[in-house]
Amino acid sequence: MRAKGNKAGSKLEAAAAPKKRGRPRAYDPDQALARALDVFWQEGFAATSLDQLSAATGMNRPSLYGAFGDKRDLYIKAYNQYRLQARERMGDVLARDLPLRQLLQRLYGIALDMYLSGKDGPRGCFSVMTATSEAISDPEIRDLVVNSIAEMDKAFARTLKAAQQRGELPASANIEALAQHATATIHTIAVRARAKVSRKELEVIVAGAIELICGAANNES
Repeated sequence: MRAKGNKAGSKLEAAAAPKKRGRPRAYDPDQALARALDVFWQEGFAATSLDQLSAATGMNRPSLYGAFGDKRDLYIKAYNQYRLQARERMGDVLARDLPLRQLLQRLYGIALDMYLSGKDGPRGCFSVMTATSEAISDPEIRDLVVNSIAEMDKAFARTLKAAQQRGELPASANIEALAQHATATIHTIAVRARAKVSRKELEVIVAGAIELICGAANNES
């Protein structure tokens, strides 16, 4: 009887004992980086704490360091990820054979969708709203910002040059100046979006920029 009691007690103890958990699932680096990007985008580099990054990614500090390096390294990786995403979204439109006005409308529409996004309100452009402030004291981030602007200028210039070759812009049109204006419009709607200017007002600015660029064909003397 005693032996049976011991067996019964052992079974009860085994049932009451917590089950050992299996090995935790490996983190998804792309998902973790996307969540870190969201935090940096909303708060900026300086105002973002490691505790916020840990909470957003579900990774403790040692895991974050091991996967991405320090906070600055993680920020730069997040910035490059943002640029890659923007490049892919814009590239899908640039690759299409569209009339210049329609193509610009779609490009600026994508930009507005990005800048007005955010669960806590419009975030503007990651580069304009966060990286430019860090560029003052960090040469590597400054180079990234400069390259980002130059890349956008070149993308617009290629688009405008193609439109010029199709006859949508006159041969006398200053492609470089128009491309810089197109990029400057991207920057101004980013800042205004962050300041919670309505989409309707931003679309008026976009329409004016498109009219200025495409109207070059009508202003040739």
